Formats: sequence, C-alpha cells, structure tokens
Amino acid sequence: MGISIIYQEFNLIPYLTVAENIFLGREPISKRIPGKIMWDRMFDETKLILNNLEVDISPNSVVRDLGVAKMQMVEVAKALSFESKIIIMDEPTAALSTREIETLFGIIKKLKDSGVSIIYISHRLEEYKEVGDRVTVMRDGQKIKTLKINETDRNELIRLMVGREIKELVPKKNVKKGNEVFRVSNLNRGKILKNISFSIQEGEILGIAGLMGAGRTEIARSIFGLDKKDSGDIYLDGRKIRVNNPADAINSGIGFITEDRKDEGLILPLSVGQNITMASLNDFSLLFHLNLRKEREIASQYVEKLAIKTPSLDQKVLNLSGGNQQKTIIAKWLMTKSKVFIFDEPTRGIDVGAKTEVYKLINELVAQGASILLISSELPEIIEICDRVLVVHRGEIVKSFIREEFDQESILHFATGGK
Repeated sequence: MGISIIYQEFNLIPYLTVAENIFLGREPISKRIPGKIMWDRMFDETKLILNNLEVDISPNSVVRDLGVAKMQMVEVAKALSFESKIIIMDEPTAALSTREIETLFGIIKKLKDSGVSIIYISHRLEEYKEVGDRVTVMRDGQKIKTLKINETDRNELIRLMVGREIKELVPKKNVKKGNEVFRVSNLNRGKILKNISFSIQEGEILGIAGLMGAGRTEIARSIFGLDKKDSGDIYLDGRKIRVNNPADAINSGIGFITEDRKDEGLILPLSVGQNITMASLNDFSLLFHLNLRKEREIASQYVEKLAIKTPSLDQKVLNLSGGNQQKTIIAKWLMTKSKVFIFDEPTRGIDVGAKTEVYKLINELVAQGASILLISSELPEIIEICDRVLVVHRGEIVKSFIREEFDQESILHFATGGK
C-alpha cells in the first residue's frame, strides 16, 4: 500500500550484501529460467537508488562492514525501493554523528520535495524544527495535541510531554547517608560514553535520567564489565577495583538488575529456585558438588521474603508474571549480599502493585546501608525515590540535581539537549 518503516533497531542481515538486503524476499527472477535470480539487474537497481540518495555505498558491500550511518542509509534505500509514499522513521538519528544527521536531513528534504510523506519519531526536540511541519505529542498512549512547528517552541512541547501531576508511589524513606561507598572516575567508551564520573554514599539512591539512546544503560554495562571500557577507574569503599567482566563485578560486591530481564536477567527454562541461586552457587558448592538441600532452603526464604507468587520452587520462571520475574531477579542479587545495586528500568512492564513492591524493596535495601544506582525512563519514578539525579545526554553527564531541586520539566529540558 506504499507504506514503509525504518525501525529504531536496524532490520538488516549483516552477512548479506547491500543489494541482497534491499531486495530480500523480492529478488528479480528470470522469466526464462524459473528460480534464477537476475543478479545484474538487482545490483543495477540498487546502485540507481543509492545514487538518487547521493550516498557513496557499493551494492556489493557486505552490511557488517558498513558503519552505522551507512547502515541507516541502506534502511532508507530499502524503504525507497518499495516506491513508498509514506515512510515512518523511528529514532533514525539515535546512533548518528552530527555530520551524518545533516546528511539524513538532506535526504528527508529531497524525499519531501519528491512528494514522499514522512512520519518522524524522535525524543530529540531540536530535530523537529529541522525536518517537521507539524508535531504531535503523545503521552500514555494517547494523542495530546498537534501543533504547527512554527507556532510552538521547546518549552511548550516539554509541558505537553510532562503534563501530569506526580503521584506518590511509595513514600521516600529518609535514610541517614554514610560514607562514600562507590565511585566511578572518568569512564570512557568510544563515542558512547564520555568522562562519566560520580559517587554514591552508603544508604543513597542515585538516579540516572535521560532519553533512549543517551547512554544510561551503557554506563551500567560498562561498570558491570559487560561492555569493555576504554578508560576509567572504579572504587569500592575507597579501594580501586578491577572489573573486566561480570564475575569480577559480582566478586567485588556489585549487583546488576538488568532492563532486559528475559534475555539477560533470567534463564527462562530453569526453575524459580535455580534462577534465585544462580549468582551465589559458590555458597552451596563443596568441591564438585552442590548442597541442593541448603540451596532450596535458602531460595525458599527469599521466595517468602519477597512474596514471589509461585506454586513451588520448581516452577519454571518462564511461567511467572512479569512482576514475579522481576522479584526473582532481585532475589538473585540480594543473595549475593552486594554493597552496590544497579537497577536498570526496574519496573518496566510490570503492574502498579508489583511496582510498589519493588519500591519497598529498594527502600529496604538503602535502609540496610546498600548504595543504589537507579536508571529509569519514568521521571515520576526517578523523582519519587531518588536522593540525587544525574542527567545524561549523548553519553555525557550534563546536569546534576539534588532532591530539593527535582522538577520534571527541568530534568527533561537537559535530557533533550537544553542548556
């Protein structure tokens, strides 16, 4: 029907060529020899599309050898190959540099001039002035308002995006802060993270706010040793620690409640009990054997303590609700007796009741002296339970707020690149 979409996550096959990706499933077939792909024609048509976009990419290039910006252009070329009249672009600049963004904007202008309509989805408010004619603000799955670009400004868009009062989720417990427990100094990783530095005190919840693609999760992954950092030091209780992989982080006393609980936080075919004890098996091992009775006994205590709703410890974690899966992950890290807990989107995809229970657990942890780094896309969540907030934009900490300064509009202002 003439509608194409360019997804936020690239929808390309890395081991195929540019031409094969663009015509995947629509390869030109010879009329004389059924089943024979007309390779020359496919590569010629690909070259024509790329030339019209004025991008220097060979149709023969293997996609995995291209940079992110060129991959984005292949996605655009693929959409154009359908001769689409409407193209939906979801966060198309999330991984692009300033120069690459300018190139993409030039292509969007040409598409508009040729009669193609664009639906452009982005968190970066400054981009709407560059490419948009009208802007629609969505909130909580509803259309709030549509405005002409030349009749609105950044502040109005932020007000419409926020537009709701903050309701108290769980009363914030005032915990007396102790000494500095955790410190990150000048953490760098390519163009993704730039000079990230912060510290957390005993009994403190430090929030990290920012838009999707700003580098929030990348900070957590680099601290935990999941992603290799280029430089930077990590200190625990004033002592420099070496974290090259997750095992180092766990042994040092760092726990990571990942945002992707199904792919990274749990092993879905295993039981609830096995998932809970996964990071603490050394506590139950003797030479080459596990003390299974002790393992079940301790796991049962955590099921009871966190009120995990499961028929038994042997229930596959796959069959639990989202909220109970999340509590299973938290139980796993509580068992490690970590000093520092990183919570990345701890309430994503769980209901209000489960959210409240997670907040209570976080409050209990800090009351016991733990230090928490909390990453969340939900500003009411950040504002309600954190003591301080760092705002991240394009891989840098651009602003720090203490609790008395918390304000949704101000945080969102800096998160979207405001000065």
